[in-house]
Amino acid sequence: MKILITGGAGFIGSHVVRLFVNTYPNYEIVNLDKLTYAGNLNNLKDIENKANYRFVKGDIVDAAFINALFETEQFNAVIHLAAESHVDRSITNPLEFVMTNVIGTVNLLNAARVLHKANPDLFKRFYHVSTDEVYGALGDEGMFLETTAYDPHSPYSASKASSDHFVRAYYDTYKLPCVISNCSNNYGPNHFPEKLIPLCIHNIQNNRPLPIYGKGENVRDWLYVIDHARAIDTIFHKAQLGTTYNIGGHNEWKNIDVIRLLCQLMDKKLNRPEGTNEKLITFVTDRAGHDLRYAIDATKLKEELGWMPSVNFEEGLNLTVDWYLNNKAWLHNVTSGEYQHYYEQQYSSR
Repeated sequence: MKILITGGAGFIGSHVVRLFVNTYPNYEIVNLDKLTYAGNLNNLKDIENKANYRFVKGDIVDAAFINALFETEQFNAVIHLAAESHVDRSITNPLEFVMTNVIGTVNLLNAARVLHKANPDLFKRFYHVSTDEVYGALGDEGMFLETTAYDPHSPYSASKASSDHFVRAYYDTYKLPCVISNCSNNYGPNHFPEKLIPLCIHNIQNNRPLPIYGKGENVRDWLYVIDHARAIDTIFHKAQLGTTYNIGGHNEWKNIDVIRLLCQLMDKKLNRPEGTNEKLITFVTDRAGHDLRYAIDATKLKEELGWMPSVNFEEGLNLTVDWYLNNKAWLHNVTSGEYQHYYEQQYSSR
């Protein structure tokens, strides 16, 4: 089987690529990535010379390039992770998110449709990886189900909701073999430091403020990224076509509690007096359209396909902190260059 994985140099994508390359030596894995600020081939140094792995640089917004790639490679399946994903950036530049997340997804769907129409036995699956943010916000109770109505509140979540709808439309209209998953917040190794946990790990190391929106009361369901990769593997191989699965860690935490736990962990690991890092917490003006609470019900995935998360949040956070402390060169490299100005403007001064 020849599988195209889009966004495979990014945070989640790199873990998916690694899992598939190492687990399925008989599969040919083609990693397509534009290598924006968040794409980093150093994430895949350990597998770059594997016989069943190949990297292709390209932009999914370029329809002619995508069509030519599909015609040449004759893929059997696609796992689509390429996306602009940072909510703050979507508020600043929503059109960029429309282009990548909506137009880029439709370009991939069109190219896959041509392959599938020409040879239904060749192209077997288009797997679209999405987010729980498409569902909007929850109150103090309840969880998102696969049947929850879409109610996106940010340009990012609106763009992902649109791409989800296009995938379902291609399944219904063209009988393109598709599946979708919607996942909760990921954390773990290789996470780009514009997101909450890696940003705060980076800032704690440098004794910089830890910017927390509002009062830090927003609640998220956290999932260790390697568990997400395992779920994608399970859904890709076992899910019935036309289905959707929610992926979650059953780890609901308020943002402020996440950062307090992180501060305590790093006090110990950096040999600082207890409470030192917590003094860095700085509350900042809340983000526009900031959803209060997300929570995923992953019961369907557990009962139908047998997947469960392997680590709880405390274990996963400890593993994550250790990874960043042991990979300071990686962190330095990704916070230099193009990202540095954005980082200084958006975060370090807060």
